[in-house]
Amino acid sequence: MSDVIISAANGLGHITLNRPAALHALNTHMCANMIQVLLAWRDDPDVHAILLDHAQGTRGFCAGGDIRMIAESGASDSKAAREFFFTEYRLNHLLFTYPKPIVALIDGVTMGGGVGISMPARFRIATENTTYAMPETGIGLFPDVGGGWYLPRMPEHIGIWVALTGARLKGADLFIAGVATHFMPTEILAAARAQIGGAAQTHDPGRALASGLSALHEPYGRPKELLPDNVDAIDRIFAADSVEGIIAGLESENSDWARAQLATLKTKSPQALKVTFRQMREGAQKQSFADEMRSEYRLASRVASRHDFQEGVRALIVDKDNKPVWNPSTLDGVSDALLDELFAPLPSADEWTPLVAD
Repeated sequence: MSDVIISAANGLGHITLNRPAALHALNTHMCANMIQVLLAWRDDPDVHAILLDHAQGTRGFCAGGDIRMIAESGASDSKAAREFFFTEYRLNHLLFTYPKPIVALIDGVTMGGGVGISMPARFRIATENTTYAMPETGIGLFPDVGGGWYLPRMPEHIGIWVALTGARLKGADLFIAGVATHFMPTEILAAARAQIGGAAQTHDPGRALASGLSALHEPYGRPKELLPDNVDAIDRIFAADSVEGIIAGLESENSDWARAQLATLKTKSPQALKVTFRQMREGAQKQSFADEMRSEYRLASRVASRHDFQEGVRALIVDKDNKPVWNPSTLDGVSDALLDELFAPLPSADEWTPLVAD
């Protein structure tokens, strides 16, 4: 059975992730297949809108990418890892620049690679099952797939907090952070699908989708993490000029929430924290999404073979002892020279390139 189910009828192009044993995590083949069909549909006058979802009756929307493969490749010649990142980032960029309206139905776990394919969608429908996170710093990586574009553009420095801590957002948090555009309880998703299909048959599917989905949207209850007091603290503390400054701000904040953030940050890779912080700062200044993806490809190509990513995957995914031994073990040990090396341009023949211009 195919990992991606593709169909088109009555104006709607439909892409369904179908790798349930891996919570629909993306691999290179899946990304390449989606690119191929999206390119075909882009210029097809019979396709007016796109629906992106996962197989009904299975858990999660998309839990990320093929982390084990990336780690195994990074431990050898990194060729397969680089091929995956190159293809995945082209898919991310193609979705970002796509001229036809896209609806992403993010019902369930939406992390890493799942964020990368859903955030470019004009319409992002969350349910009571949706859990959004970018947990990469916990495995020595960084929030890629466009994280350096989306996260620093979230309000009140929420994105930098999400990026560094790997915080999981649910319910109303998804709207405060700008992750979801609509909320629908699962019992009305059939009606939503019918609405999407009907809108795809109109002469202006974008307007029809906006109107129809808004009619079905049901405001969700109180936020779990982004309570008003917490948003104020995030905006104040995570605006600091360094990871060390953020930690100092949390240490001076006398609250259970701040102590929980400190405890979380202490479990993360110091290298990943500093890479991610710089990525957020630089990403906020990028002039195009392609520029961000080019920078992230440079990072991914190098970080995949480094100790912390290999160790993070071992500790959290392979052995599952949850006891990674980071190297460097402290923030002080992550030098500016190392960061400059990781962010530096690749040889021109190795640089990432988009399929289409921004």
